[in-house]
Amino acid sequence: MSDKMLTLQKFEEASEIVKKVTLETKLVYSDFLSKKYDNKIFLKPENMQFTGAYKVRGAYYAMSTLTDEQRGKGVITASAGNHAQGVAYAAKCYGVKATIVMPTTTPLMKVNRTKSYGAEVVLYGDVYDEACAKAYELAEEKGYTFIHPFNDLTVATGQGTIAMEIFKEQPLVDYILVPIGGGGLATGVSTLAKLLNPKIKVIGVEPAGANCMQESIKAGKVVTLPGVNTIADGTAVKTPGDKLFPYLQQNLDDIITVEDEELVVNFLDMVENHKMIVENSGLLTVAALSKLNVTGKKIVPILSGGNMDIITMSSVVQQGLIFRDRIFTVSVLLPDKPGELHKVSGIVAEQNGNVIKLEHNQFVTTNRNAAVELRITMEAFGTDHKKQIIDALEKEGYRPKLIRPII
Repeated sequence: MSDKMLTLQKFEEASEIVKKVTLETKLVYSDFLSKKYDNKIFLKPENMQFTGAYKVRGAYYAMSTLTDEQRGKGVITASAGNHAQGVAYAAKCYGVKATIVMPTTTPLMKVNRTKSYGAEVVLYGDVYDEACAKAYELAEEKGYTFIHPFNDLTVATGQGTIAMEIFKEQPLVDYILVPIGGGGLATGVSTLAKLLNPKIKVIGVEPAGANCMQESIKAGKVVTLPGVNTIADGTAVKTPGDKLFPYLQQNLDDIITVEDEELVVNFLDMVENHKMIVENSGLLTVAALSKLNVTGKKIVPILSGGNMDIITMSSVVQQGLIFRDRIFTVSVLLPDKPGELHKVSGIVAEQNGNVIKLEHNQFVTTNRNAAVELRITMEAFGTDHKKQIIDALEKEGYRPKLIRPII
C-alpha cells in the first residue's frame, strides 16, 4: 500500500470505491441538540452502516489497493471490534482469508459479528496494543498481509470519505467533530475537510482516560500512555499512529476530552430523543458539544459506530438514569413499629415517586426499638422531582440520606 495518499484525487477515488459496501448515511438534523446548544447540529450516523461502524470504508479501500499476491496470502489485523468487522466483511467481498486478533475484553457481539463474516478470530491481550503486537507476530510467522486499523494512510483515505459526504450535503458546515482512538478517522476527515475548505474547524474528541493524541500534540511527538481506562473501548488506544501524526498536527484545530460519565448520559439522550443506539466511542462527539462555546454554527458530530452488546447497553442505561436523577436511593431511619413503612411509602406516593425496591434492615443499631433502616430505591422524573420527594420526607422528620443505588 502506497504512502502517497491523502490527495484530493485519492479521496475521490476512495469515495467511489467504498460506495460498493457502504450504506448512505445521510445527515440527521437534531432538533433536540440544536435547541440545547443553540447551534444547528447535523448527526453523521455511521452507526447505521451495515457493519455497524465507519471502519468498513478504510478496510474495503485498503483491500482494493492490494495486489493479487497480497490478497492470496490472506490478511490479518488487530481490532477492538469495528475495524475487525470492516476487514472481515471486506475480505469476504474479495474472497480473501482473514484473521483478526481481538483483545480478550472485546464485547461478545463484536466477536460473533466478526466471525459471522467468515474471519478467524484470535483473542489475545487485555487491550488493543497487546492484540496488535500478536497480530504482527502472526503476520510475520504465516506471511499474512497486515492491514493496520489506523496507522495506515490508505486506510485513513478510506475513512476520510465521510468528509466528502458531509460536504455534499452541508457545503457550508462550520465544525466537524471526530472521535480519536489511534487517529485514522480523524486524519482522513480533517485532511479532506481542509482540502475542501481551509476555514472549517475540525475538532478531535478523545476519552479523558485514553487521551493519547492530546498528549502527543502537547509533546510535539507521538507518546505512549502508561495505561488507558475508559468505557469507550473503540478508542482505548495507548499510542496514536506515527504515520498519521504530522497530518493531525497540521489539520486538527483542537482536541477535546470527555469523561466516561458524560458518555453515559449522552447514550440515554440518543436513545430517548433519536431512537439510535450509538456505542460509547461514537458518543464522544455528542458529549463534546457542551464544550465548544459557540452559537449559531452548523456542526456535524460523527457518530462513528453503534456496535454495543446488550449487557453493556443495560449497564449504561442504568448508570445514565442514576446520573440524570431518574433513579435514586435514600436511606431513612424509622421506629420499629407497625405502620411506619406504610407512612413512608404514602409520602413517596403523594409526590408521584415510583418505588422500585425496598430494603428493611432491623440490625442497623443495637437498639432496634429506637430505629431500623429503610432503603428506598425509586424512579423520578429528574433532579427537581427527586428534590421534591426528599423535601417531603424531610418535612415529615425522616432525615433522608442519599446513597448509591444498587439496581
